[in-house]
Amino acid sequence: MVNTAATAAEGLEMFSRPSVRTLLDDVRETLRVSDTGAVELVSADALRATGIDQLVRAAVFGVDEDTRDTARWLILRAGHAVGIAPASIHDLYTARGRGDVAGFTVPAINVRAASFDTGRALFRAAKELRVGALICEIARSEIGYTDQRPAEYVSVMIAAAVKEGWSGPLFIQGDHFQVNAKKYKADPEPELQAVKDIIREGMHAGFYNIDIDTSTLVDLDKDGLDAQQELNYRLSAELTAYVRKHEPAGITVSIGGEIGEVGTENSTPEELRAYMDGYNRELARVAETEGRPVAGLSKISVQSGTTHGGTVLPDGSIQDVAIDFETLRNLSEIARREYGMSGAVQHGASTLPQTAFGNFPTVETAEIHLATNFQNLLYDAIPDELRDRMYEHTRKSFPEERKPSDTEEQFIYKARKKAIGAFKRELWDLPEADRERIRAVLYDQFTFLFRQLRVEGTMDAVAKHVPLPEIHRTSPADMRMKAAEDDWDLSD
Repeated sequence: MVNTAATAAEGLEMFSRPSVRTLLDDVRETLRVSDTGAVELVSADALRATGIDQLVRAAVFGVDEDTRDTARWLILRAGHAVGIAPASIHDLYTARGRGDVAGFTVPAINVRAASFDTGRALFRAAKELRVGALICEIARSEIGYTDQRPAEYVSVMIAAAVKEGWSGPLFIQGDHFQVNAKKYKADPEPELQAVKDIIREGMHAGFYNIDIDTSTLVDLDKDGLDAQQELNYRLSAELTAYVRKHEPAGITVSIGGEIGEVGTENSTPEELRAYMDGYNRELARVAETEGRPVAGLSKISVQSGTTHGGTVLPDGSIQDVAIDFETLRNLSEIARREYGMSGAVQHGASTLPQTAFGNFPTVETAEIHLATNFQNLLYDAIPDELRDRMYEHTRKSFPEERKPSDTEEQFIYKARKKAIGAFKRELWDLPEADRERIRAVLYDQFTFLFRQLRVEGTMDAVAKHVPLPEIHRTSPADMRMKAAEDDWDLSD
C-alpha cells in the first residue's frame, strides 16, 4: 500500500533537487512553482516562444526521472492554463449517433517520428482551419518501436498544441490496443493482462480514447456469425468493463470495437450485428452483476478494402486500392440507427490516392486512421545521410522482417518504421532548417486532409458537446504514485 502523504511530500521535495531546480530556473519567465506546488503562468507569449520548447525536451530527454516527471506535469498545467487538456470524444460521437452533428470524418493521426515537429505541423494546420475534431493516436505496437510511452506522448502532443497556439479539448487515443492472437492462443491470461496494463497506463497519462481490438480472435472456421465473433465480442465487453472501472472520475472514455481485422475480407452488416448484439448482451450481464450502467462503444472499426501501410509493389511503390465506400456507408448507417454509435471507422487509409479522401465524409464515415504516409513524407524530407543510416540500421537489426520474396525496396518500405525509436533523438536534434522543411511538408498534407475530410470549423461542434476537462494530477509525483499503486512499470 502506498503512503500517499509521503509520496505527495516527495513530490514537493522534487522541486529542491538540482536537475529539477535547473529546469524551474530555466522556465521561470514562463511558469513559476510555489513551495506548495501551485503553478502560475507568468507569460503565455514566453511559454510559446521558448518555455514550451525547454519543457518538452526535458519531458522526453530529461537527465533523470524527477526532471521528466516535473516537465510532464508542468506541460499539463501549462496546457490547461491556455485552454488545452486531454479529453474524450465520446460525447461528440454520441451526438453524432443521435444525428445532432454530421458531415465530416474525424482524422485520427498516428504520430510516430519527430513527434514534436509533426505535432506542430498538425496543430498549425488545425489552428488555421479551426479544426477541433481531430485525434492524435499511437498504437500498442508503435509505443514499442517508436520509444514513446503514453506519458511522454501526451506531453509532446500538448506541447505541440501550445507552441502553435491551438486550444481546445485534445483527443489522444490508444490505437489498436490489440490482443495478439498467437500469444493469446498459447497463454490467454498474460496476453489479456498486457492489454489491460497498457489501457490503464494510457488512461492515467491522458489517453481518454481507446480502440479495443480483439478482432484478431475472430474464427471464420466456426459455424455461424455469432460463433465466429463470440470471443471477439466477449473480450471486447470485458475490456470495456475494465476501462469503465478505471477511467477518471467525470470522464467517459471513448471506446471503439472492431469486427474485422484490417487486410481481411470486407465486413458485412450481418457481421456487425452479430458482434454488436453479442457485445451488448455481455455488457448487460456486467451491468447487472455490478448494479450500475456500463457505457458501451462510440464507434466500430470495419474492413472495406485497405491494408495497414498499403500493399507494397516490388519497386517500393504502393498498389492502388479500391475502397468499398458503399460498405462504409451502410455500416455507418446501421451503427448509428441501430446502436447509437457515431458510425464506422476506416483504418489503413493514409496511402490511398489523394482523390479518395473526399468520399469518406460523403458516406458519413465517422473516423479515419492515418499513419504510414506521414512516415513516408518524413523519410523523404530528412537529410540523405540520416536516412541512409536509418536504412542500414533496418537491414542489420530487423532481418526477420524480410520475406524470401521481398525485393530490397519492399523490405525497406515495410521495416523502416522499426528504426524510428533508435533514431528518436537524432530526429529531434536535426538543424532547425531541416525541421522547418519537415514541418512544411507535413503541414501541407494535414491541410489537404482536413479540407477533404471536412473538419474545417469543427471547433464549434467540439466546444458545444465536449467541455474542457479539469486536471486530475496534483503533483509531479502523482504518476509515480499511481504506478506504485497499480504495479505498473513506467520507466523510460
